[in-house]
Amino acid sequence: MNLRTFALCLTMAAVLNGQLLDPAKLLKPPTDTWPTYNGDYSGQRFSPLKQINTSNIDSLSIQWIFRTNVGLMRGGMAPAPIKGTPLLVNGILYLTLPDYVWALNAYTGEEIWRYSWVDHGGHLLGNRGVGMYGNWLYFLAPDGWFISLNAKDGKERWKIQVADSRMQYFTTMSPLVVGNHIIVGVGGDAMDMPGYLEARDPETGTLQWRWNSEPREGEPGAETWPNKGAMEHGGGMTWMPGTYDPELNLIYWGTGNPNPVYAGQGRKGSNLWTCSIVAVNPDNGKLVWYFQASPHDTHDWDNVETPVLFDAEIKGQKRKLLAQAARNGYFFVLDRTNGKNIVSAPFGGTNWSKGVDAIGQPIPDEAKEPKTDGVLLNTPPGGGTNWFPPSFDPETGLFYVNAVEGYSLAYLTDPEERPEGYGGSGRMLWSQSVVKAIDYKTGQTRWSHEFPGKGTAGSGFLSTAGKLLFSGDAAGNLIAWNPENGKILWHFRLPAAVSNGPITYVLDGKQYLVVGAGDSLYSFALVR
Repeated sequence: MNLRTFALCLTMAAVLNGQLLDPAKLLKPPTDTWPTYNGDYSGQRFSPLKQINTSNIDSLSIQWIFRTNVGLMRGGMAPAPIKGTPLLVNGILYLTLPDYVWALNAYTGEEIWRYSWVDHGGHLLGNRGVGMYGNWLYFLAPDGWFISLNAKDGKERWKIQVADSRMQYFTTMSPLVVGNHIIVGVGGDAMDMPGYLEARDPETGTLQWRWNSEPREGEPGAETWPNKGAMEHGGGMTWMPGTYDPELNLIYWGTGNPNPVYAGQGRKGSNLWTCSIVAVNPDNGKLVWYFQASPHDTHDWDNVETPVLFDAEIKGQKRKLLAQAARNGYFFVLDRTNGKNIVSAPFGGTNWSKGVDAIGQPIPDEAKEPKTDGVLLNTPPGGGTNWFPPSFDPETGLFYVNAVEGYSLAYLTDPEERPEGYGGSGRMLWSQSVVKAIDYKTGQTRWSHEFPGKGTAGSGFLSTAGKLLFSGDAAGNLIAWNPENGKILWHFRLPAAVSNGPITYVLDGKQYLVVGAGDSLYSFALVR
């Protein structure tokens, strides 16, 4: 029996015996398991593995390729690229595309089972992955259905609708599992619907609590909207997974922009809880604190970028910190026990603001609000970054983000007193994709790398104890940098651009690097 056959037999035995996820794995840095979207609760995407390192990176080569081969999707659309992070539990990878979940042999990339869903009008923008609790998987279909599967065979346990796609909600996030809570959020802009975050029971899918990211009349935060009608236009979507501190028992989430998009004349005020970082108790859904990154946003700058957690010294004091590179071009560091601001510094263009106030929140410049004849911004229409997962390396103290620099014109297309939907748009004038390594203590960029040519790098990051930083560019290169100084140490050309955050794990003493590009998953390891 050769090694490949032996590995497959071991994996199939694990499948037949069930795929129990040890909850303790969620509390440790990822090694032989990658049990949640970011590898662990912190969002750091840092691995302590170092078998693959600076001394042998030139020996890294492809081990296997898994092609999803799902053909054209609804409406003749090509499949969305792999935006999700596969989970790894007991030698099995769980991979998603909109409408699909796969279980793969992590040694060989061979398919073990496949689950498919026929959606009814959902947005096929992408899917960030599954959540896992014990022997069960949790998956959000594009059209608002929350689905639980048996991990051992992919059989459907139950399905519950958590959002109505007819109201233009969409569901793309990877569920976050905290204790006996499966936490899910929603997206959507076009129909001006309010956002929310929910916790569901892992056994039955029953609603445990709902937190409204856009308050209802009489709720805290309602005073930051001019009237009930403005609040009902909503926003504050929660379409990316958050992070969790088990010691404080708080989940940290980014919320999206207020609606109507671009047109703010009908919703004077700061419009809480939109464009914010919020800390919520996972047991009851109660808001503990908030920090608003873009008060009264008029530029479609969702603040859903990952709130990364780490403990470190800052200003001479050891603190429990939270850092975020926000879409509005600012880098923030907060005390995650109370939400107090420590650092607010631009990492990109921020001429939309007049600076920051006494509590570190940016001050919008009314002169830079969208206009019918356009207004010049020193930021691209999509902002200074987007949903791509960042990484924090505790050994370098640097925060890594795929940023975008450039210029755009912001237009107001609905100047009415009560606009609806998309009340404006942005026109790109020039942009440049650039990797930025940010010093968490100051917010200053320690090093940067500009990508040549057009296109935005949509890859996330992975940093490792092997003194390596992995990501990709828009041209299809998977790249390894020296995380200290940004020197490129290795690259490999793939048929499509890297479209998710790379992961790494060790099985039977062998370290693998796995990354999605287009509709395929690629596994790398050292040549021995």
